[in-house]
Amino acid sequence: EGESSYDDVRYIRLNNSPNHHALQAKLSQLEGAETALVTSSGMAAISTALLAHLQPGDHILVQDNLYGGTHELMWRTLPSLGIAVDAVDVCNPGSWAEKRKPSTRLFYVESMSNPLLRVGALDRVVAFSRQHGLLSFIDNTFASPINFKPIPFGFDVSLHSATKYLNGHSDLVAGACIGRAEVIEPILKKLNILGGCLDPHAAFLLERGIKTLALRVEAQNRNGLAIATYLANHPKIEQVFYPGLSDHPDHARATTFFTGYGGMLSFTCQGGAKAAAQVVASTQLAACAPSLGGVESLITRPASTSHACLTAQERHALGIGDNLIRYSVGIEDGDDLIADLDQALAQI
Repeated sequence: EGESSYDDVRYIRLNNSPNHHALQAKLSQLEGAETALVTSSGMAAISTALLAHLQPGDHILVQDNLYGGTHELMWRTLPSLGIAVDAVDVCNPGSWAEKRKPSTRLFYVESMSNPLLRVGALDRVVAFSRQHGLLSFIDNTFASPINFKPIPFGFDVSLHSATKYLNGHSDLVAGACIGRAEVIEPILKKLNILGGCLDPHAAFLLERGIKTLALRVEAQNRNGLAIATYLANHPKIEQVFYPGLSDHPDHARATTFFTGYGGMLSFTCQGGAKAAAQVVASTQLAACAPSLGGVESLITRPASTSHACLTAQERHALGIGDNLIRYSVGIEDGDDLIADLDQALAQI
């Protein structure tokens, strides 16, 4: 029997339980795609998708400001497997051609970067990839399918940490790969061997969480813009990073590509790392925790959570200072969240 028959065996690790099928059908409809695949985590989705489409000797272009786990994968794991990686400024399309090689196979970006919320020239990424025969992968976790649908936009694969907005309740870990069947099928076969399958009960919980996705994200869009506006006018705040603010460098792109600006923002306060740690410790509604995208607001310092696996030098090169605070906006009353930040900032 060949490999294809192995993938058809009814077995939970082969991602073919009724719960997997129902969830994957819903995810593909949400993003206007042909098919979808769920995994045990966002990193399982990203790593398996890349390993399914890359071989030793291949080269990829990646956005230069990546989520910490993805950064680790790109710069430490892939090179050890003989896959070459070059970073590009995703906001400067004119700089990409010089980085492309005959061995380039794939272009990897994020809809919004973590934690500085940069929005790249996503339309140009699609055009550049098509022009040069590259696969285009995008991590769409921060935007969610409510604010952005990468597949109709032209990307080949949309990736998610479904732990975040898709589930929305901070009670499971999951990932997703979404796209055309011919691109997702090799990822499924690789996943079946690597074993990063999603437990069927977690699939059930994720399918349930998705039922409120639109309502949650709409509330987070509203709260995000209100909180960012408040912080931008606060005397103790040095800088606010939120694409919904008119002075954000990528505001025009975010307005063009997205239907909402999302529930993620970050900011720096006066007083350095010590003051930032004090603010994080002083919020009463926003819990200090390293996840994001749930119904409850969370606050962290990326230097000690999402980007802790990077060296201090690597973080500073990416613009992630020790006084940077990341805020994941929940669905609580917006005025209450602002009052909570106000009392926390009063303590520095």
